[in-house]
Amino acid sequence: MDSRESGGIRNSIHIPMRFVWPYGGRSVFLCGTFNGWSELQPMTPVEGCPTVFQAICSIPPGYHQYKFFVDGEWKHDEHQPYATSEYGIVNTIFLETEPNYVPASPVGSNVPPPVSNMDVDNDVFRRLVQISDGTLTETVPAISEANLQLSRHRFSAFLTSHTAYELLPESGKVVALDIDLPVKQAFHILYEQGIPTAPLWDFRKGQFVGVLSAMDFILILRELGNHGSNLTEEELETHTIAAWKEGKAYMNRQFDGHGRTFSRPLVHAGPYDNLKDITLKILQNDVATVPIIHSVSEDGSFPQLLHMASLSGILRCVCRYFRHCSSSLPVLQQPIYAIQIGTWVPKIGESNRRPLSILRPSASLSAALNLLIQAQISSIPIVHDNNSLLDIYCRSDITALAKDKAYTHINLNEMTIHQALQLGQDPYSPYELRSQRLQMCLPSDSLHKVMERLANPGVRRVIIVEAGSKRVEGVVSVSDVFRFLLG
Repeated sequence: MDSRESGGIRNSIHIPMRFVWPYGGRSVFLCGTFNGWSELQPMTPVEGCPTVFQAICSIPPGYHQYKFFVDGEWKHDEHQPYATSEYGIVNTIFLETEPNYVPASPVGSNVPPPVSNMDVDNDVFRRLVQISDGTLTETVPAISEANLQLSRHRFSAFLTSHTAYELLPESGKVVALDIDLPVKQAFHILYEQGIPTAPLWDFRKGQFVGVLSAMDFILILRELGNHGSNLTEEELETHTIAAWKEGKAYMNRQFDGHGRTFSRPLVHAGPYDNLKDITLKILQNDVATVPIIHSVSEDGSFPQLLHMASLSGILRCVCRYFRHCSSSLPVLQQPIYAIQIGTWVPKIGESNRRPLSILRPSASLSAALNLLIQAQISSIPIVHDNNSLLDIYCRSDITALAKDKAYTHINLNEMTIHQALQLGQDPYSPYELRSQRLQMCLPSDSLHKVMERLANPGVRRVIIVEAGSKRVEGVVSVSDVFRFLLG
């Protein structure tokens, strides 16, 4: 190999590149011409994707070769450009430094050398960063307005042409609660069933009248905490769901023309409603789920609860449909940084963005609950002192206080977020289930990749982090995706 092939280009420029091995393994290392084939660079699993390993290396421009050392065996990625060299079959990468510099094609190469061998992240990175006069300058790739509108039109057309029936699982159960049930029992049921919401049934009216959610419990615990130092089981026992809903309407100043309180009518849908209408109901009414209710009678009597529709379930349908034809939606290939979807940490000088709420693990549970309510958000990234991601506290985590009746002996102002999160952790659950709650992505990840991650069961938002440091840069939720694609 000549000096260019060995990565010996005499240039002070080094470009960070993300190398990816997406095929699993127990231990994975990277080695190549950029380190003289003399060092095994450890690769680490991507959080939430234990079969995907990555390593970020700063390498000089020019032609490079590399291989992966997986569980004691040398391997190359057959889905990336490769060539035959004195080290066997190796993957190749070319980073351009000067317009006139073209490396010689290696013997046995099956592709031209000037093609990136990286996954979509590094392809995006090369578009984001250009080399000019020895300096790196940022250039955000832009999608044309025509392609953006085309993507939105096709996305909307898909939602319009599919109905709620496609959301129904082949088997499963739906939990409903009677409004006369004590709040304490409802609290335990949601925790034991592992669900964040449940529709409410009024036996006297013979119909579903509302939904009980994790936010209800946050408001209940905060309200009870305002009237005493500790929450007691007796206090929760005396409150029925119906009494709480009436009290909530009073707090929200929901009165009819006669001065009587009334609850907001139930937002629901039928099995023949299209997915766009259901999506708009969720977004416009700011609810997490919409009950799918079917009745064989015209007056709506004897309703049957079929499913609890959510944006996550609708997104899974979208991803299944466009998984093998994502090119029909050009916007899906855009990096999320370029389209500015979600909530981001403002840059210096920016004051018109919605601030990103974060907390330290030592903050009180009371502070977290107040922030969830006041900022009207569903989750809060929990970070170290250097703002690197540690965990996330979500609305649904409040149900963990039902474990061993923790709510009977805690003080919201004294319990820390770290302690509250430990209540909900099961040390015996599989790693995949424990890591499912904390999903991350890079700013350079494509919208398609973020959507696929959000489509996983139990995932409602993805935290955007800086590569390497894991410093929080933003949050993308399922609702952010739908608001963006619906325009």
